[in-house]
Amino acid sequence: MARVLIVGAGLTGSLCAALIRKELPRPVHLAVWDEAGDSGGRMTTARSPCNPESTVDLGAQYITCTPHYAQQHQSFYVDLLALGILKPLTSPIEGMVMKEGDCNFVAPQGVSSIIKHYLDESGADVYFRHCVTQINLRNDKWEVSKDEGPPELFDIVVLTMPVPQILQLQGDVANLISKCQRQQLESVSYSSRYALGLFYEAGTKIDVPWAGQYITSNPCIRFISIDNKKRNIGCVLVFLITPESSEIGPSLVVHTTVPFGVTHLEHSTEAVQELIFQHLEDILPGLPRPVATKCQKWRHSQKLNREEKYIVLEAILEGPETQMARMP
Repeated sequence: MARVLIVGAGLTGSLCAALIRKELPRPVHLAVWDEAGDSGGRMTTARSPCNPESTVDLGAQYITCTPHYAQQHQSFYVDLLALGILKPLTSPIEGMVMKEGDCNFVAPQGVSSIIKHYLDESGADVYFRHCVTQINLRNDKWEVSKDEGPPELFDIVVLTMPVPQILQLQGDVANLISKCQRQQLESVSYSSRYALGLFYEAGTKIDVPWAGQYITSNPCIRFISIDNKKRNIGCVLVFLITPESSEIGPSLVVHTTVPFGVTHLEHSTEAVQELIFQHLEDILPGLPRPVATKCQKWRHSQKLNREEKYIVLEAILEGPETQMARMP
């Protein structure tokens, strides 16, 4: 049985694993490795250490479906909506720019529930804290080394992490990328920003008329969301009306501007978090102190161009092949 490794447990990696399981005519052993402690990638949902039922989306806030992708990816949207993993975004987001024909969706259980759904569908063995460092060719197999533990052999390796991390890999994989391919990969650039998740006690009231708001007048903060209100989770409606009956407090997420993220990229998360708090007080004065926080540095937040490529490395009996595939 062929052994297939997918590096990266974000949307691309999880969907790739599900499609491989569904479409391949013969059985394969699927493994997914990720350097983080959980799945999600840039679609991560964090849980409060005080109450795991209180969650906040630190990455993607909602899914925008354009008319083009509504047609091209119709089956995916139909399935996710039928299962309740996605629901239409109905809560007000101030400052959101809508284009004709676009539809926006939220994930009631957190945006990482989409990734977990596809990983479950794939039946893959998922391993966290596995940071790939080298990929070498060994007797028509790919020997994949990680920062801890012995290397493992695979017939196929699919890399779905951000391009700069692909280019840092050591071993034979570096020599298999052609000059043209390397130039294409090196042309990919990303924005950087921070996300700060705030978790509050049950009964805390954040009395604003919106579920999310784009900020244009602050050098630090670009977006704020009352996260469970954005996802239309009932506890928010409950605590606004009868605070004593709510068991789960509200959660709030702040995304910084890109210039702020770039300027403070190498600063400590503790120092950055305090700066974000100071600016948040200017926007929402009197906001109570949270019971828990989660500060996330997004070094590779969003692509600044559309040239991102992913490399698929195959070892077959006739010898290795290298292919380039564009992510849709």
